[in-house]
Amino acid sequence: MTLFQDAPSASARRRRSRPEERRLLIGMWSIVAALLVLVALTFLPTAYVIQRPGPVYDTIGTAENADGEELPLIAIKGAETFDDTDGTLDLTTVQIVGNRERTPSWFEIAAAWLDPSRAVVPIDVVFPQGQTTEQREEQNSTLMVDSQSEATAAALTELGHDVGAQVVVAGVASDDAPAAGIIEEGDRILSADGEGIDDASQLREIIQQGDGAPVSIDLERDGTKQTVEVTPVEAQADGETAWLIGITLTTTFDFPFDVTIQLDNVGGPSAGMMFALGIIDVLTPGALNGGENVAGTGTITADGTVGPIGGIRQKLYGARDAGAEWFLAPASNCNEVAGHEPSGLHVFAVETLDDALAALEAITSGDTADLPTCASS
Repeated sequence: MTLFQDAPSASARRRRSRPEERRLLIGMWSIVAALLVLVALTFLPTAYVIQRPGPVYDTIGTAENADGEELPLIAIKGAETFDDTDGTLDLTTVQIVGNRERTPSWFEIAAAWLDPSRAVVPIDVVFPQGQTTEQREEQNSTLMVDSQSEATAAALTELGHDVGAQVVVAGVASDDAPAAGIIEEGDRILSADGEGIDDASQLREIIQQGDGAPVSIDLERDGTKQTVEVTPVEAQADGETAWLIGITLTTTFDFPFDVTIQLDNVGGPSAGMMFALGIIDVLTPGALNGGENVAGTGTITADGTVGPIGGIRQKLYGARDAGAEWFLAPASNCNEVAGHEPSGLHVFAVETLDDALAALEAITSGDTADLPTCASS
């Protein structure tokens, strides 16, 4: 009977250790390879940029000018104003991380995918092919100026003032655009296909309804009226296919008094609705928001129509983090809002300036049960 086994020989121990050593080496080299891949990914360009919440500005508060001086964000001369505003009427913004010159790293992309307050979007959506960062900033600056004019017109029209709207050609897209040689910068658009034009969107709608048919346009140039005909072409515009004649329009107004909006380093048209509410609040007694902290976003036209914007989810988080409890969102953005409202933020859907004013009245009264939300709209 054997009580003790002989100890394994040295050669047997070596044979058993070799598979373990191989597994250890394979594991170590796998880790090294993974690290090398991760390092390589850090330097590889991506085809995306990141949207994240940007600064929030109170339209009835102050903002810094280019010299760092605090000034009222909305200043009005030539009309009675009221300084009994309270709470906030915040406009919200989105910051873009990355551009064509420097895209985010894959580490940043991965982190953004896991953050509900951020969005990863294809770079072509934000920076179209052939457009530089400087060109994009210039375009957004122009859109901001236009939105301020439209917001002022909407607010003053709501208050019963005549704003004298005129649609003017700001430029022709290129020498081969359909309107080139026919329509010129500075022309005032009077009507199209017999329908009077007092808003740029009206001309766009008439062109789309024609489905490529020639458009008869009455215009005024240097005080002389004339009629021209332009045949649209189908092309990409803002990521969608549309009929275009190749002109840029701006709407000018003859306001009864001066309204100045002080806001540097912010572009785009999405603050229009909040500008309009801020202007109304400054021009009317009492706090339009009942002293509550209200934020919102949305483009606006002179007739008070509120339109969709980009980056709505990032703006919701930016508003919540800035202390807002209530948020006014364009109803046309509701498909992006429903189910993504940050905790503690009550979101209401609006389609017009009148809807926004009704929402503020309900918030002031404390009875918001009947206001439309994105979940119910």
